[in-house]
Order: sequence, then C-alpha cells, then structure tokens
Amino acid sequence: MKTASSPIEPSPFVAVVDDDPSVRDALDSLFRSVGMSTYLFGNPNEMIQAVLPKSPGCLILDVRLPGVSGLDFQSQMARHGIELPVVFMTGHGDIPMTVRAMKAGAVDFLSKPFRDQDMLDAVSGAIERDRLRRIERADNESLRAEYETLTPREREVMGHVVAGLMNKQVAGVIGLSEITVKIHRGNVMRKMGVRTLADLVRKAEALGISGH
Repeated sequence: MKTASSPIEPSPFVAVVDDDPSVRDALDSLFRSVGMSTYLFGNPNEMIQAVLPKSPGCLILDVRLPGVSGLDFQSQMARHGIELPVVFMTGHGDIPMTVRAMKAGAVDFLSKPFRDQDMLDAVSGAIERDRLRRIERADNESLRAEYETLTPREREVMGHVVAGLMNKQVAGVIGLSEITVKIHRGNVMRKMGVRTLADLVRKAEALGISGH
C-alpha cells in the first residue's frame, strides 16, 4: 500500500573558508562522505561573490586568513546578506578570541587538529540551527502576509479585541454598531487563520501588536 510521500527537504550544505587547500580538501571529503554539499573558498571575497543554495547550511571559517580575518568577516557577514551560523577553526586559539567569536554568534570554536566527529557534531548543530531559523522566518513572513490582508478597520478591531474588549465595548470605542464589529471580527479571525481568541492573541503578540 502506497503512502503519501513527505516533501523532500533540500540537502544541507557547508561553506568552507580557509586559505589552506589541504584543509579545504580534507573538509570537502569529510562532509561529502555524510551526504552534504560543499562550497570551498580560499578567502571571504570569493564567498561574497558566490551564489549559495537557499537550503539549510553553515559556514566553517578559519580565524587566521590573509587580509580580512575570520573574526572580522564574521562581523561583516550581515552587511553582505550572509546569515549562516559559523563554526570557527584555528591553530592559534586563545580564550579572548574564542569569547569574542561566541559573543558574536559563533556556534562552535574548534582548535586544529580536531577530530572528524567533533567537526561533524558542530556542523550538524549549526545546520539544525539554520533550519529552525529558516522555518521561523517563513512562519513570520506567512503571518505578516495574513495581517496585510486585513483592512485598516479590521486591524483596528483586531487591536481592541486582543486587548480584551468585548464586541459591545469595541463598538462604543470606534463608533460602530455591535453587529458591524462582529462582522469585522469574523473577517479578522478568518483572514488570520484562527478559531479562538487565544490563537489570535498569540499571533498578535508575534506581530508585535499588544492591543490598544
């Protein structure tokens, strides 16, 4: 008996920025051995100019690079539209450097030589973080799209409703009949894809709407 197939998740990828070709090749073999796609770069500029997949991924970044250091590139990533979680590697790790990297959002910091399993564990954690970030972003975009379908009056009614006002109270505040408010409220619930007030309140909170 055939069962409905689940959507196929895109294959995760790993971007590697290291000026040492032997390190790049070794990591390329390691990640490919577990089914991950790899993108190899000798310096940050090469990566900036590349087109990376839209699937979950992470960046393996060497701290010591010619020109722009790995730590400096980490601080510049957002400006270039790169939101991948970072796993740092270095042969010259020290505590201040590690602290700076982790405070800036690095997922892990591995000192060379590292065990293959340690690298795979760090990458798996980073990719999972990126996968969840992408899901959250898609959910937020979907929620914002729902809200954009509301008319200005429906948004006004929604604000009062999530603040805890009854239909009769909302009607008095904005100068409409109670039945008209009820219609607007029904439209809000339908367009926002909710059946209960509690669900509407949760969506309003996610949108940053706290009520009037």
